[in-house]
Amino acid sequence: MTVGPGRVVVLSGPTAVGKGTVMARFRELHPEAYVSISATTRPARPGERDGVHYWFVSDAEFDELIASGGLLEWAEVHGAARYGTPRRPVDEAVADGRTVILEIDLQGARQVKENCPDACFVFLAPPSAEELVRRLQGRGTETAEEQARRLETAATEMAARDEFDVVLVNEDVERTVAELVELCGL
Repeated sequence: MTVGPGRVVVLSGPTAVGKGTVMARFRELHPEAYVSISATTRPARPGERDGVHYWFVSDAEFDELIASGGLLEWAEVHGAARYGTPRRPVDEAVADGRTVILEIDLQGARQVKENCPDACFVFLAPPSAEELVRRLQGRGTETAEEQARRLETAATEMAARDEFDVVLVNEDVERTVAELVELCGL
């Protein structure tokens, strides 16, 4: 399946699978594609910048986005924070004929599937469960309790991989990005 310009590609997968790393490299290679920036209520991690990595918003601001229909999808993730995709920039990029990539969690992907069934849904999988644990622990950005919660969520997410059109195994970032680029028709 190849997705042409003006279409939406949804990239999802479990925590620590490397979605952010894959998308950072994809952006470097294809700045013409629109990669959605999610809004979140969680605090920024070291090195993250508002409007670049995420839109960091308060709970009240997030509530207003929901109430106004300003989010294409949203979810509470890991029982700790809410994430959502601002609708307007996605609609504008599609109308301009650009490929749009949404890097979102399983809950969000399911919402987009209901509202945008023509999108291409890509699941990013780890090479193994052991590698996923290694990557999560290696990040050093979560407490042991947060890691346990994320791994529990990851098991549920891995079980949903058959809901997606394509599964890419992220064993090598460059190869994974090349597969995503080919899939997007860029």
